[in-house]
Amino acid sequence: MRAHDLDLDELLEVDPVGGRLRFARQRALIFDAVALGLLRKQLVELLGLAAARGVLTRFGFSHGWRSAEALERGFPWDDVSEWRRAGGRLHTLQGLVRVEPLANQGGPGQGSAIWHDSYEAEQHLLHLGRSEEPTCWTLSGYASGYMTRVHGSPVYALEQRCVGRGDAICQLEARPKEDWEPRELEGVLPFYEEGCLLKAMRSVCSSLRKAERKLSKARRAREPEEPGEVEGLVARSEAMRKVVGLAQRVARVDSTVLITGESGVGKERLAQLIHDASSRTARPWVALNCGAVAENLIESELFGHAKGAFTGATRERVGLFEAAAGGTLFLDEVGELPPQTQVKLLRVLQEREVRRLGENEPRRIDVRVVAATNVDLERAVAAGRFRQDLLYRLKVIELQVPPLRERPADVLPLARHLLRELATRLGSQAEGFTPQAADQLLRYSWPGNVRELSNAVERALVVAQGARIERDDLPEGVRCAGEAGSPAAAPPEAASAPAAVRPLAEVERDAILGALAANEGARGETARALGIGVATLYRKLKKYEAEGGEVPGPGALPAP
Repeated sequence: MRAHDLDLDELLEVDPVGGRLRFARQRALIFDAVALGLLRKQLVELLGLAAARGVLTRFGFSHGWRSAEALERGFPWDDVSEWRRAGGRLHTLQGLVRVEPLANQGGPGQGSAIWHDSYEAEQHLLHLGRSEEPTCWTLSGYASGYMTRVHGSPVYALEQRCVGRGDAICQLEARPKEDWEPRELEGVLPFYEEGCLLKAMRSVCSSLRKAERKLSKARRAREPEEPGEVEGLVARSEAMRKVVGLAQRVARVDSTVLITGESGVGKERLAQLIHDASSRTARPWVALNCGAVAENLIESELFGHAKGAFTGATRERVGLFEAAAGGTLFLDEVGELPPQTQVKLLRVLQEREVRRLGENEPRRIDVRVVAATNVDLERAVAAGRFRQDLLYRLKVIELQVPPLRERPADVLPLARHLLRELATRLGSQAEGFTPQAADQLLRYSWPGNVRELSNAVERALVVAQGARIERDDLPEGVRCAGEAGSPAAAPPEAASAPAAVRPLAEVERDAILGALAANEGARGETARALGIGVATLYRKLKKYEAEGGEVPGPGALPAP
């Protein structure tokens, strides 16, 4: 028998009554790709990147070894080379990845191939973003385990290129251990060693116990001083305490929530608090920035699609509504949704069912939706950019987060909280602010809200040389706030004078165009500085151009 003779119709046996599946004459199970992606995300968050990689690599190795053993016993191979090539064929038939063997396969135990449509690279990008290292851990482990069983001695398959790392393709090379240079195996060999995982787990457990003791001690020490801090949300001001208190009460029910407020005020953190304090806390928390997804992809992202639903839909995809089953779906920048998507979202919220693109049958869902926006949706409704019925459906309960300038009592507690978090992450010894630095933090108006405050504290932490943050360590705008001629804050004598109220759209337009000019027309850097998605920035700039305004930067806007 030859490797290309393996056929899915013959390998897969289905018991229509009992539901048992057999693949290559062995009992098999079917797992959803998104579920495996969520498992990967949770392993990384719980154990760390190295330990999670060790778990998945060892799993893949065992799977590959077992597959090779099953194929050897179950099929009459023409020769060993066909048995070896059958591993890639089996990988493809199982739907894990499409393997394209390269022509030059080398000697015994050697081989190279290109992987197309790797489910691991896809899920890593979806849940964890682009990696600095190859991400197909289970697939590489599978290839290593399979080749090791066939060869009779250790064979290691390493990714040379990976889509999850930003490469155009995934490319694998397999060689016996002795054919690799020691330096080439140095970074990956620990993930294949049986003792590595146990050592990593012990280290993680030890670190967790130490962190728990340290956290418990820190909480006890802070309790008398910081009664307004709830799960990382600092709320000393009366206005913010009311918002947090309402959020905690809302968490007990499943009503849809709309969180409004300026960019950077902490809307996502408040939404996370609602999920964590609810009965859904053990189920998935899935977040989507609606403004960061291209219009032609947003419906597939939310609702999923069937194979062949549109050009490029080579496999079916589970949407985020289904991925968040039993948990919470957070829709950030919901005001940026295209009109046609607003209609479909309204139906999903009303009927509690979702229909994938290209399918006719709806699927029931059990998801709590929390939405957030920095757009005035009432004005958007009046302008015809947002559906009024969708606004009412989202706004069952509304939480309005005040900007940081309206709650000065939160500035210093927030800054100290951020300093502790950042100092731990960056390994800094800084412990607080000098009186002069604290005074400047209070003088500044914080147009970028908590996000700007976090960036300012991080910058100060990096440049600080002493145990406390000095005034000179702060960014220039904060450092000069309150000085004569400084635009960062109004002079004290003018603080009580009534300010002229400008329309929100005008303020937003000036802020975006000013940031674009400061970044010399660089769209990506401007979007990052403003804390919005690139797609959102392009839509707003196109709108400004259509209105006859000048947009700093190179010529007409290309498609994002």
